[in-house]
Amino acid sequence: MESGDFIRFLGFFALSSLFLSEICTASIRSTGSIDPGFQGTQMNWIDNNGLFLVSNNSAFGFGFTTTSDVTLFLLVVVHIDTTKVIWTANRGSPVSNSDPFVFDKNGNVLLQKGGNVVWTTNTSGKGVSAMVLQDSGNLVLQGDDGKVMWQSFAHPTDTLISDQEFRQGMKLISDPSSTNVSYILEINSGDMILSAGYSTPQPYWSMGKDTRKNINKNGGEVTLATIDTNSWSLFDESKVLLWQFKISDPNDANATWIAVLGNDGVISFFNLHAGRASSSIKIPDDPCGTPEVCQPYFVCSAPSDRTKCQCPSALGSGSCKTGITSPCGERKESVSLVDAGTGLNYFALDYVSPSSKTNMDGCKASCMSNCSCMVAFYDNSSRNCFLFDQVGSFQNSNQPSNLVAFVKMSSNANGVGNGGGNKSFPYVAIIVVSTVLVILGLLFVSYRYYKKKKKVPGSPDDSSEEDIFLESLTGMPTRFTYNDLRVATNNFSVKLGHGGFGSVYRGILADGTQIAVKKLESIGQGKKEFRAEVGIIGSIHHVHLVRLKGFCAEGSYRLLAYEYMANGSLDKRIFKRNREEEPLLDWRTRFNIAVGTAKGLAYLHEDCDAKIVHCDIKPENVLLDDHFLAKVSDFGLAKLMTREQSHVFTTLRGTRGYLAPEWITNYAISEKSDVYSYGMLLLEIIGGRKNFDPGESSEKSYFPSYAFKMLDEGKLRDILDSRLNIEGEDERVYTAIKVALWCIQEDMHLRPSMTKVVQMLEGLSPVTKPPMSSPLGSRLYSSFFKSMTTSGEGASSASASASASGPSDCNSDAYLSAVRLSGPR
Repeated sequence: MESGDFIRFLGFFALSSLFLSEICTASIRSTGSIDPGFQGTQMNWIDNNGLFLVSNNSAFGFGFTTTSDVTLFLLVVVHIDTTKVIWTANRGSPVSNSDPFVFDKNGNVLLQKGGNVVWTTNTSGKGVSAMVLQDSGNLVLQGDDGKVMWQSFAHPTDTLISDQEFRQGMKLISDPSSTNVSYILEINSGDMILSAGYSTPQPYWSMGKDTRKNINKNGGEVTLATIDTNSWSLFDESKVLLWQFKISDPNDANATWIAVLGNDGVISFFNLHAGRASSSIKIPDDPCGTPEVCQPYFVCSAPSDRTKCQCPSALGSGSCKTGITSPCGERKESVSLVDAGTGLNYFALDYVSPSSKTNMDGCKASCMSNCSCMVAFYDNSSRNCFLFDQVGSFQNSNQPSNLVAFVKMSSNANGVGNGGGNKSFPYVAIIVVSTVLVILGLLFVSYRYYKKKKKVPGSPDDSSEEDIFLESLTGMPTRFTYNDLRVATNNFSVKLGHGGFGSVYRGILADGTQIAVKKLESIGQGKKEFRAEVGIIGSIHHVHLVRLKGFCAEGSYRLLAYEYMANGSLDKRIFKRNREEEPLLDWRTRFNIAVGTAKGLAYLHEDCDAKIVHCDIKPENVLLDDHFLAKVSDFGLAKLMTREQSHVFTTLRGTRGYLAPEWITNYAISEKSDVYSYGMLLLEIIGGRKNFDPGESSEKSYFPSYAFKMLDEGKLRDILDSRLNIEGEDERVYTAIKVALWCIQEDMHLRPSMTKVVQMLEGLSPVTKPPMSSPLGSRLYSSFFKSMTTSGEGASSASASASASGPSDCNSDAYLSAVRLSGPR
């Protein structure tokens, strides 16, 4: 071995050893329990769907899950098969993918956001020795003697699960509704009660008043509730059964039920063992029985169990607005009580005590003298007066009622009150009209000034000579305005995916053509340079390359419009997933996809004026059309990104496992780097699995090493996806495996060109047995790619080390001068 090679080997070994030291604390998913001294971020377990701890029965997982904002995450316990979250640590405070979860040496567990603690168990110094995820879904902190020091079951969020004890003092709280109202379930005063979380909580259901109980014993006070088989059972302090509420028929001893309090105030029941099947039983059962089934002051009725909302005629025009914005900020003479009529009911009246016993005038006087009072209900038969400072929707009583409702309204709202309020109308109208005219005048002057300034010679203009020249070039893609693409995508409403270069949205042009619109992020070029590069990309036409149909370069916006690929990306079709929505691709289709992808890359490498190195070959960038014809996407985009964006993308955003060894050594990046990535992709197509899978045995976890071992033992068939049914001997299987192993040779000079790959796959060139890759090298490379998901500090170290050894990237100045984007010959 030459001295230079030996020094490089030692440097690579030291770098890989540094990354290996982090693997024990992150990236690998633990089973059953983890010990103090554990920490990491969502990025550490991105390959495990964010989960870093699973129960021994593999039913539940603990880790990070995404929110409606895909850049923010919650720390949760989740049922793995149904992905149903049963407990959340940081509701209301989602974190980014770089915020750390810590289980420190002192036994405390915490989650940080931007350096601040957003959730903690407060168990520091209490003798915690392990975190255990039990088979029941209970997350427990245990002491040395197995004593429970903290458990998630004692701190429920919005969900209860079978065998979880819900005790007096605990609360189940829903996510906030659209009007920021949360709902609360608790055991109080010997009953289990649902309340709306207004400033003064208002109950609307209780187990004691629900007539659906199948066991109803008197003589004790409820202090405990638990879901068992198909019933919700409630007990007293001595665990004597008092009430039982059946949630399903028939009785299923193996069922695992959860009760979920939704942000609509309804408790629903789901059976996790039946694929998240829901029960028809709801709490409450009245469709109009929740506080916000309609807007405030609207009356809810439910003919044929279909809710209908209507504003009482007495409240005016139908908007049901009181005109009061600050109840205690209104002058007493400017408000009045309006009779909303009879035949109304309100959900809280059966559960709250009256404010007083009086006559109707006394009740109205009490409300008028209390600035917080917004609605008064008076019962003529019992003489009970109820005052509320906040209300939801009313209910239609559907039967004769002695109840009268009075709503406090501004004297100027909906024309109610005395005529004095109308006298100020002309003055108010004059002020409003004058203000509007002044604003319109200012806007008109500003617009004329802006238009005039745009016409000053030398200022950038969308119809400049440079733009006209670029658009006159043959093959130049269509130039869209930002509004064109916004309308085509229905305001970017249908998101197809998100990658390192930006988000992709589905759109339809005015002529009915379907497109996929990519909103680019972190563009490092000016408008003129961007259009020139897009013109080159758009002029590259090949049956196995996704065609660029147009672009937008308007202001700070940079968007690309591609042809729409109906069957999505390859990764959704070859990897095993919990759901079985996508049909399994047969071997013939997979082989054709592999050949098509190879042809697309060969065209980029060898049939353009200057070769184009893709830099990011992976299943997500191989798209499939209606007939499963493979097309390579995102080629040439690395040229449009800043150097910093490209570096982050190639080291952190999902391409680990496809990067050639030269990315972490001092060798230049070339088209042979794409060949390596293609080899990794081809292995995944053959095996139907990711190249690194911690769920497999140690021998099989790193697929390339396993493939080389099977090659050495003559067991190539063991590499093939076990789900495929291939009759007889298909020589293409063995050809594809050997081609893949040739492509992932550590020595780039041993890798074939993509043109040679196409010839070997199509049987035009013989395929010899590839040399065995170094087992040590394979382990080091796999460790390196895994370590890319460790902590941000580790990633920084990786970047610094890589920079020190001088790796090239697709955006380095030297590289871009040697490999430029160009059109086809």
